[in-house]
Amino acid sequence: MNKSYLIAAGVALIAVGWIASGQFGGDEEKIETAANKTQLAGKAVPLTKVRVMTSTAQIKVNELVILGKTEASRRVDLKAETSGRIVALKAKKGDRLKKGDVIAQIALDDRPARMSEAKAKLRQREIEFQAAKELSARNFRSKVKLAETEALLDSARASLATIKLDMNRTVIRAAFDGVLESRPVEIGDVISVGYTVATIVDLSPMLVVANIPESQIGLVKSGLTGKARLVTGRKFEGTIRYVSAEAVNTTRTFKIEMETPNQDRSIVAGLTAELRLSLGEVKAHRISPAVLTLSHDGLIGLKSVDADNIVRFHSVQLVADTPNGMWLGGLPNHLSLITVGQEYVKVGQQVNPQPGSATAISELKEK
Repeated sequence: MNKSYLIAAGVALIAVGWIASGQFGGDEEKIETAANKTQLAGKAVPLTKVRVMTSTAQIKVNELVILGKTEASRRVDLKAETSGRIVALKAKKGDRLKKGDVIAQIALDDRPARMSEAKAKLRQREIEFQAAKELSARNFRSKVKLAETEALLDSARASLATIKLDMNRTVIRAAFDGVLESRPVEIGDVISVGYTVATIVDLSPMLVVANIPESQIGLVKSGLTGKARLVTGRKFEGTIRYVSAEAVNTTRTFKIEMETPNQDRSIVAGLTAELRLSLGEVKAHRISPAVLTLSHDGLIGLKSVDADNIVRFHSVQLVADTPNGMWLGGLPNHLSLITVGQEYVKVGQQVNPQPGSATAISELKEK
Protein backbone atom coordinates (compact mmCIF):
# COMPACT_ATOMS: atom_id res chain seq x y z
CA MET A 1 0.00 0.00 0.00
CA ASN A 2 1.50 3.34 -1.01
CA LYS A 3 2.05 6.25 1.26
CA SER A 4 -0.98 8.29 0.06
CA TYR A 5 -3.42 5.56 1.01
CA LEU A 6 -1.95 5.34 4.48
CA ILE A 7 -2.42 9.07 5.05
CA ALA A 8 -6.05 8.96 3.85
CA ALA A 9 -6.87 6.06 6.16
CA GLY A 10 -5.37 7.88 9.14
CA VAL A 11 -7.43 11.00 8.52
CA ALA A 12 -10.62 8.92 8.27
CA LEU A 13 -9.95 7.21 11.60
CA ILE A 14 -9.34 10.54 13.33
CA ALA A 15 -12.65 11.98 11.96
CA VAL A 16 -14.67 8.97 13.09
CA GLY A 17 -13.19 9.21 16.57
CA TRP A 18 -13.96 12.91 16.90
CA ILE A 19 -17.61 12.46 15.84
CA ALA A 20 -18.08 9.55 18.23
CA SER A 21 -16.67 11.51 21.15
CA GLY A 22 -19.10 14.43 20.52
CA GLN A 23 -22.14 12.17 20.41
CA PHE A 24 -21.46 10.46 23.71
CA GLY A 25 -20.39 13.69 25.38
CA GLY A 26 -23.79 15.33 24.54
CA ASP A 27 -25.67 12.44 26.13
CA GLU A 28 -23.73 12.88 29.33
CA GLU A 29 -24.60 16.62 29.47
CA LYS A 30 -28.28 15.87 28.91
CA ILE A 31 -28.27 13.29 31.67
CA GLU A 32 -26.60 15.74 34.03
CA THR A 33 -29.11 18.58 33.20
CA ALA A 34 -32.10 16.26 33.76
CA ALA A 35 -30.65 15.20 37.09
CA ASN A 36 -30.24 18.83 38.16
CA LYS A 37 -33.89 19.61 37.26
CA THR A 38 -35.09 16.61 39.21
CA GLN A 39 -33.10 17.73 42.22
CA LEU A 40 -34.57 21.31 42.05
CA ALA A 41 -38.12 19.96 41.69
CA GLY A 42 -37.68 18.04 44.91
CA LYS A 43 -36.99 21.24 46.88
CA ALA A 44 -39.99 23.16 48.48
CA VAL A 45 -40.74 26.62 46.93
CA PRO A 46 -40.72 29.31 49.70
CA LEU A 47 -44.24 30.56 50.63
CA THR A 48 -45.07 34.26 50.38
CA LYS A 49 -44.85 35.97 53.74
CA VAL A 50 -47.75 38.10 55.00
CA ARG A 51 -48.25 39.83 58.30
CA VAL A 52 -51.38 38.90 60.23
CA MET A 53 -53.07 39.91 63.45
CA THR A 54 -55.90 38.30 65.37
CA SER A 55 -59.06 40.42 65.33
CA THR A 56 -62.06 39.79 67.59
CA ALA A 57 -65.51 41.29 67.02
CA GLN A 58 -66.84 43.77 69.60
CA ILE A 59 -70.30 45.09 70.39
CA LYS A 60 -70.81 48.38 68.58
CA VAL A 61 -73.82 50.67 68.33
CA ASN A 62 -74.80 50.68 64.66
CA GLU A 63 -75.35 54.28 63.61
CA LEU A 64 -76.45 55.65 60.28
CA VAL A 65 -74.75 59.01 59.73
CA ILE A 66 -76.04 61.20 56.91
CA LEU A 67 -76.01 64.88 56.01
CA GLY A 68 -79.22 66.86 55.75
CA LYS A 69 -80.61 70.30 56.44
CA THR A 70 -83.17 71.98 58.65
CA GLU A 71 -86.53 72.82 57.14
CA ALA A 72 -89.68 74.51 58.37
CA SER A 73 -92.44 72.06 59.20
CA ARG A 74 -94.88 74.20 57.22
CA ARG A 75 -94.48 76.85 54.54
CA VAL A 76 -97.55 78.53 53.09
CA ASP A 77 -97.98 81.23 50.46
CA LEU A 78 -100.96 83.41 51.34
CA LYS A 79 -102.65 84.39 48.08
CA ALA A 80 -105.27 87.04 47.44
CA GLU A 81 -108.82 85.66 47.13
CA THR A 82 -110.21 88.98 45.88
CA SER A 83 -108.84 91.83 43.81
CA GLY A 84 -108.14 95.39 44.81
CA ARG A 85 -105.57 97.91 46.03
CA ILE A 86 -103.41 97.39 49.13
CA VAL A 87 -104.29 100.16 51.59
CA ALA A 88 -102.67 98.91 54.82
CA LEU A 89 -99.82 96.64 55.94
CA LYS A 90 -99.82 95.38 59.52
CA ALA A 91 -96.73 93.11 59.54
CA LYS A 92 -93.23 93.10 58.10
CA LYS A 93 -90.76 90.38 57.17
CA GLY A 94 -89.40 88.50 60.16
CA ASP A 95 -92.36 89.23 62.45
CA ARG A 96 -93.67 86.39 64.58
CA LEU A 97 -97.38 86.02 64.01
CA LYS A 98 -100.26 84.33 65.74
CA LYS A 99 -103.03 82.63 63.85
CA GLY A 100 -105.50 85.32 62.70
CA ASP A 101 -103.10 88.27 62.91
CA VAL A 102 -103.70 90.82 60.14
CA ILE A 103 -100.93 91.10 57.56
CA ALA A 104 -102.47 93.32 54.86
CA GLN A 105 -105.72 95.14 54.01
CA ILE A 106 -107.28 95.48 50.56
CA ALA A 107 -109.47 98.51 49.82
CA LEU A 108 -113.20 97.90 50.32
CA ASP A 109 -114.16 100.19 47.40
CA ASP A 110 -117.89 99.65 46.58
CA ARG A 111 -118.25 96.56 48.75
CA PRO A 112 -120.08 98.36 51.62
CA ALA A 113 -122.61 99.73 49.12
CA ARG A 114 -123.17 96.31 47.63
CA MET A 115 -123.59 94.97 51.15
CA SER A 116 -126.36 97.51 51.86
CA GLU A 117 -128.04 96.67 48.57
CA ALA A 118 -127.94 92.95 49.33
CA LYS A 119 -129.44 93.50 52.79
CA ALA A 120 -132.27 95.63 51.36
CA LYS A 121 -132.99 93.06 48.67
CA LEU A 122 -133.12 90.36 51.34
CA ARG A 123 -135.67 92.30 53.42
CA GLN A 124 -137.82 92.77 50.32
CA ARG A 125 -137.74 89.06 49.48
CA GLU A 126 -138.58 88.13 53.06
CA ILE A 127 -141.68 90.33 52.99
CA GLU A 128 -142.76 88.98 49.60
CA PHE A 129 -142.32 85.41 50.74
CA GLN A 130 -144.28 85.98 53.96
CA ALA A 131 -147.18 87.54 51.99
CA ALA A 132 -147.19 84.74 49.43
CA LYS A 133 -147.18 82.20 52.21
CA GLU A 134 -150.24 83.73 53.88
CA LEU A 135 -152.14 83.99 50.59
CA SER A 136 -151.30 80.42 49.70
CA ALA A 137 -152.63 79.27 53.07
CA ARG A 138 -156.00 80.84 52.20
CA ASN A 139 -155.85 79.45 48.66
CA PHE A 140 -155.53 82.95 47.16
CA ARG A 141 -152.16 82.09 45.54
CA SER A 142 -150.94 78.93 43.92
CA LYS A 143 -148.16 76.82 45.28
CA VAL A 144 -146.12 77.62 42.16
CA LYS A 145 -146.09 81.34 43.03
CA LEU A 146 -145.15 80.48 46.61
CA ALA A 147 -142.22 78.44 45.34
CA GLU A 148 -141.09 81.32 43.10
CA THR A 149 -141.01 83.81 45.99
CA GLU A 150 -139.14 81.29 48.15
CA ALA A 151 -136.51 80.86 45.42
CA LEU A 152 -136.09 84.63 45.18
CA LEU A 153 -135.63 84.76 48.96
CA ASP A 154 -132.91 82.09 48.84
CA SER A 155 -131.15 83.99 46.05
CA ALA A 156 -131.15 87.18 48.12
CA ARG A 157 -129.66 85.34 51.08
CA ALA A 158 -126.91 83.90 48.82
CA SER A 159 -126.10 87.33 47.42
CA LEU A 160 -125.68 88.75 50.92
CA ALA A 161 -123.46 85.84 51.95
CA THR A 162 -121.31 86.34 48.84
CA ILE A 163 -120.65 90.02 49.49
CA LYS A 164 -119.90 89.31 53.16
CA LEU A 165 -117.34 86.68 52.13
CA ASP A 166 -115.77 89.07 49.62
CA MET A 167 -115.45 91.77 52.27
CA ASN A 168 -113.82 89.32 54.68
CA ARG A 169 -111.31 88.40 51.99
CA THR A 170 -110.04 91.98 51.85
CA VAL A 171 -108.21 91.27 55.11
CA ILE A 172 -105.17 88.96 54.72
CA ARG A 173 -104.58 87.05 57.97
CA ALA A 174 -101.99 84.55 59.22
CA ALA A 175 -103.20 81.00 58.67
CA PHE A 176 -101.21 79.65 61.67
CA ASP A 177 -98.60 80.64 64.23
CA GLY A 178 -95.34 81.29 62.43
CA VAL A 179 -92.83 83.75 61.05
CA LEU A 180 -93.54 86.12 58.17
CA GLU A 181 -90.84 85.00 55.73
CA SER A 182 -91.72 87.35 52.86
CA ARG A 183 -94.25 90.04 51.95
CA PRO A 184 -93.88 91.04 48.29
CA VAL A 185 -96.52 93.81 48.37
CA GLU A 186 -96.49 97.48 49.34
CA ILE A 187 -99.19 100.03 49.98
CA GLY A 188 -100.68 101.10 46.67
CA ASP A 189 -100.09 97.83 44.85
CA VAL A 190 -103.11 96.60 42.90
CA ILE A 191 -103.40 92.85 43.11
CA SER A 192 -105.66 90.26 41.53
CA VAL A 193 -106.99 86.90 42.66
CA GLY A 194 -104.14 84.43 43.14
CA TYR A 195 -101.40 87.01 43.77
CA THR A 196 -99.00 86.03 46.60
CA VAL A 197 -99.34 88.56 49.41
CA ALA A 198 -97.15 86.88 52.03
CA THR A 199 -95.29 83.68 52.92
CA ILE A 200 -95.42 82.21 56.44
CA VAL A 201 -93.16 79.47 57.77
CA ASP A 202 -93.81 77.35 60.83
CA LEU A 203 -90.56 76.69 62.73
CA SER A 204 -92.11 74.78 65.61
CA PRO A 205 -91.58 71.92 65.32
CA MET A 206 -88.42 72.07 63.20
CA LEU A 207 -87.53 69.36 60.70
CA VAL A 208 -84.20 67.83 59.74
CA VAL A 209 -84.56 66.48 56.21
CA ALA A 210 -82.10 64.00 54.69
CA ASN A 211 -81.87 61.26 52.08
CA ILE A 212 -80.78 57.72 52.91
CA PRO A 213 -79.39 55.15 50.44
CA GLU A 214 -81.66 52.40 49.19
CA SER A 215 -79.45 49.75 50.81
CA GLN A 216 -80.43 51.02 54.28
CA ILE A 217 -84.08 51.99 53.77
CA GLY A 218 -85.25 48.87 55.59
CA LEU A 219 -83.45 49.95 58.78
CA VAL A 220 -85.24 53.29 59.23
CA LYS A 221 -88.81 53.44 60.53
CA SER A 222 -91.14 56.18 61.74
CA GLY A 223 -90.76 56.72 65.47
CA LEU A 224 -87.01 56.03 65.45
CA THR A 225 -85.00 58.38 67.68
CA GLY A 226 -82.18 60.37 66.13
CA LYS A 227 -79.59 63.00 67.01
CA ALA A 228 -78.60 66.03 64.95
CA ARG A 229 -75.62 68.36 65.05
CA LEU A 230 -75.87 71.66 63.21
CA VAL A 231 -73.02 73.39 61.41
CA THR A 232 -73.16 75.93 64.24
CA GLY A 233 -72.27 73.18 66.73
CA ARG A 234 -75.69 72.96 68.36
CA LYS A 235 -76.96 69.45 69.13
CA PHE A 236 -80.49 68.18 69.69
CA GLU A 237 -82.60 65.03 69.49
CA GLY A 238 -85.73 64.25 67.56
CA THR A 239 -88.03 61.56 66.20
CA ILE A 240 -88.41 60.30 62.64
CA ARG A 241 -91.90 61.29 61.52
CA TYR A 242 -91.73 60.46 57.81
CA VAL A 243 -89.97 57.91 55.59
CA SER A 244 -90.61 58.18 51.86
CA ALA A 245 -92.21 55.18 50.18
CA GLU A 246 -90.65 56.04 46.81
CA ALA A 247 -87.01 56.64 45.87
CA VAL A 248 -85.76 59.73 44.08
CA ASN A 249 -85.20 58.61 40.49
CA THR A 250 -81.92 60.46 39.97
CA THR A 251 -80.17 59.42 43.20
CA ARG A 252 -82.03 56.23 44.24
CA THR A 253 -82.32 57.61 47.77
CA PHE A 254 -85.30 57.96 50.12
CA LYS A 255 -86.31 61.16 51.87
CA ILE A 256 -86.76 61.11 55.65
CA GLU A 257 -87.83 63.80 58.12
CA MET A 258 -86.86 64.06 61.78
CA GLU A 259 -89.01 66.31 63.96
CA THR A 260 -87.70 68.24 66.98
CA PRO A 261 -89.35 70.81 69.30
CA ASN A 262 -88.45 74.45 68.62
CA GLN A 263 -90.82 76.55 70.70
CA ASP A 264 -88.41 79.48 70.95
CA ARG A 265 -87.74 79.38 67.19
CA SER A 266 -84.00 79.44 67.91
CA ILE A 267 -83.32 76.83 65.20
CA VAL A 268 -83.65 78.42 61.79
CA ALA A 269 -84.37 76.72 58.49
CA GLY A 270 -81.71 75.96 55.90
CA LEU A 271 -78.81 74.96 58.17
CA THR A 272 -76.60 71.99 57.29
CA ALA A 273 -77.07 69.18 59.82
CA GLU A 274 -75.36 65.87 60.54
CA LEU A 275 -78.04 63.32 61.37
CA ARG A 276 -77.24 60.20 63.41
CA LEU A 277 -79.77 57.40 63.68
CA SER A 278 -79.23 54.56 66.14
CA LEU A 279 -80.01 51.25 64.44
CA GLY A 280 -79.24 48.97 67.39
CA GLU A 281 -76.16 47.00 68.44
CA VAL A 282 -74.08 44.82 66.11
CA LYS A 283 -70.85 42.85 66.29
CA ALA A 284 -68.08 44.60 64.39
CA HIS A 285 -64.29 44.68 64.00
CA ARG A 286 -62.30 47.90 64.35
CA ILE A 287 -59.61 48.00 61.68
CA SER A 288 -57.43 50.47 59.80
CA PRO A 289 -58.69 51.47 56.33
CA ALA A 290 -55.22 50.52 55.02
CA VAL A 291 -56.02 46.80 55.24
CA LEU A 292 -59.02 47.02 52.92
CA THR A 293 -58.66 45.41 49.51
CA LEU A 294 -60.71 44.55 46.44
CA SER A 295 -61.90 41.15 45.26
CA HIS A 296 -61.68 40.12 41.60
CA ASP A 297 -65.37 41.10 41.39
CA GLY A 298 -64.60 44.62 42.61
CA LEU A 299 -66.06 44.11 46.11
CA ILE A 300 -64.46 45.93 49.04
CA GLY A 301 -63.38 43.62 51.84
CA LEU A 302 -60.59 42.03 53.85
CA LYS A 303 -58.24 39.10 53.39
CA SER A 304 -57.49 36.62 56.15
CA VAL A 305 -55.79 33.26 56.55
CA ASP A 306 -57.54 30.15 57.82
CA ALA A 307 -56.18 27.32 59.98
CA ASP A 308 -54.35 25.87 56.95
CA ASN A 309 -52.77 29.27 56.11
CA ILE A 310 -54.97 29.59 53.01
CA VAL A 311 -55.95 33.13 51.98
CA ARG A 312 -59.68 33.91 52.28
CA PHE A 313 -61.65 37.01 51.23
CA HIS A 314 -64.50 38.56 53.28
CA SER A 315 -66.85 41.25 51.99
CA VAL A 316 -67.65 43.83 54.67
CA GLN A 317 -70.41 46.18 55.79
CA LEU A 318 -69.50 49.62 57.10
CA VAL A 319 -70.93 50.15 60.58
CA ALA A 320 -69.09 53.35 61.52
CA ASP A 321 -66.13 55.45 60.38
CA THR A 322 -64.33 57.14 63.27
CA PRO A 323 -60.98 58.92 63.69
CA ASN A 324 -59.72 55.80 65.49
CA GLY A 325 -60.55 53.41 62.67
CA MET A 326 -63.38 51.85 60.73
CA TRP A 327 -65.94 49.51 62.30
CA LEU A 328 -66.86 46.72 59.89
CA GLY A 329 -69.62 44.12 60.16
CA GLY A 330 -70.47 40.96 58.27
CA LEU A 331 -67.30 39.18 59.45
CA PRO A 332 -66.64 36.11 61.61
CA ASN A 333 -66.24 36.75 65.33
CA HIS A 334 -62.57 35.76 65.14
CA LEU A 335 -60.21 35.90 62.18
CA SER A 336 -56.51 36.15 61.37
CA LEU A 337 -56.51 39.37 59.42
CA ILE A 338 -53.81 40.04 56.83
CA THR A 339 -52.52 43.52 57.64
CA VAL A 340 -49.48 43.68 55.35
CA GLY A 341 -49.07 41.96 51.99
CA GLN A 342 -52.74 41.43 51.17
CA GLU A 343 -52.26 42.95 47.73
CA TYR A 344 -49.54 40.42 46.85
CA VAL A 345 -51.47 37.21 47.50
CA LYS A 346 -54.52 35.63 45.90
CA VAL A 347 -57.56 33.94 47.40
CA GLY A 348 -56.87 30.23 47.80
CA GLN A 349 -53.11 30.70 47.94
CA GLN A 350 -51.14 29.17 50.81
CA VAL A 351 -48.95 31.72 52.60
CA ASN A 352 -46.46 32.01 55.45
CA PRO A 353 -48.22 34.20 58.08
CA GLN A 354 -46.04 36.34 60.35
CA PRO A 355 -47.71 37.56 63.57
CA GLY A 356 -47.80 41.28 64.25
CA SER A 357 -49.72 44.46 63.56
CA ALA A 358 -50.06 46.59 60.46
CA THR A 359 -46.56 47.92 59.75
CA ALA A 360 -44.63 48.90 56.68
CA ILE A 361 -44.39 46.44 53.82
CA SER A 362 -40.66 47.10 53.63
CA GLU A 363 -40.20 45.67 57.12
CA LEU A 364 -41.97 42.47 56.10
CA LYS A 365 -39.81 42.06 53.01
CA GLU A 366 -36.62 42.44 55.03
CA LYS A 367 -37.47 39.40 57.15
